[in-house]
Amino acid sequence: MKVLVLNSGSSSIKYQLFRSDDWVAIAYGLVARIGEAEGELKLNWLDGAHNHQSRQETLPIPTHQEGIDHIVAALRASGALADVSELTAIGHRVVHGGPHFKHPVIVDDCVQAEIQSVVPLAPLHNPGHLAGIEVARRLFPSVPSVVVFDTAFHQTMPPAAYRYAIPEFLYTEHRIRRYGFHGTSHGYVASRAARVLGKPLEQCNLITLHLGNGASAAAIRGGQCIDTSMGLTPLEGLVMGTRCGDIDPAVLIYLGKNLGLDAEAQDQLLNRQSGLLGICGVNDMREIEQLAVEGNARAELAIGITAHRLKKYIGAYYAELGRVDAIIFTGGIGENSVGIRRRACAGLERLGIVLDEEANASRESRGERCISVADGEVRVLVIPTNEELEIARQALAAVGG
Repeated sequence: MKVLVLNSGSSSIKYQLFRSDDWVAIAYGLVARIGEAEGELKLNWLDGAHNHQSRQETLPIPTHQEGIDHIVAALRASGALADVSELTAIGHRVVHGGPHFKHPVIVDDCVQAEIQSVVPLAPLHNPGHLAGIEVARRLFPSVPSVVVFDTAFHQTMPPAAYRYAIPEFLYTEHRIRRYGFHGTSHGYVASRAARVLGKPLEQCNLITLHLGNGASAAAIRGGQCIDTSMGLTPLEGLVMGTRCGDIDPAVLIYLGKNLGLDAEAQDQLLNRQSGLLGICGVNDMREIEQLAVEGNARAELAIGITAHRLKKYIGAYYAELGRVDAIIFTGGIGENSVGIRRRACAGLERLGIVLDEEANASRESRGERCISVADGEVRVLVIPTNEELEIARQALAAVGG
């Protein structure tokens, strides 16, 4: 059995093909620049001798349908997928599931309509997801399409955590509340952390930190999310590559009254021109850390603000949980930035959070590892995330595999 995972954006489709008996990704790639004059198809796969192969070509890809056609043709040509009948399920990532979806679901017309209804909550993401879902259902009617929502893992939050202190009608009539995102990643690394700890997930209290160009934190009690840093949209919370994170709402009023910025301009400013980019002109943490080493004061400030915000969330979630078994760093920055991990945990020794500096600085291992001292009360773990694998597993489970 094989499971195909599709992550469809407005102009791209990321994909992975998994063999479900051992969950090896036997092929993966990208279709990019859909709708432009020249599109791009990338494929990497394992051949019959288990050697890695790759191909890349430039060709017109006017729509998502042609994009998925090219993906299937490339998978067939590589030998990774002999026939569509080998597929047990197609898993789709959907950023926003609104308030109703708490688990992966097999797509039917009603599910698709509900995803469409929350497009106003995720206008940059859900339309692209829907395009991929519609094409997959049309091209492969015999293969179940399963949607896995970034918001689903956070649906266990209590009202005290997900409600805003705003008039009731905004919640009941307009669904304005905190939803949270990166849920597939938080859920995946939480389950992996439980294995590292040697405890059932239901007995673990965890703080998970997904740190990349987008970043979020989650407080997990007994395997269930009780709080997370992102809100109605992925803008709230931690400092991110181009997003500001937590901000006084009156800033928006000020921008409108004094700078004459309308809603669209404010959205562009806070989502695409802020965060690390707004502070120091660069949104890649690797480059920012190098600039800081060279004495760039704005780069050092960007790192300082990032670590300051992280530490605040660690402390807040520690207080909510009462007992913490482990803190997990994941995502591109969380997995690779020695300095961010060090700064985020500095000064938290009284909470039982003590890094092993040698383990934290080691570059020898890129896999799951513990970077806290052996006798530390709270384990600090680095666990690489794998959202596509988690989507594939959940998709197979949803169809009874």
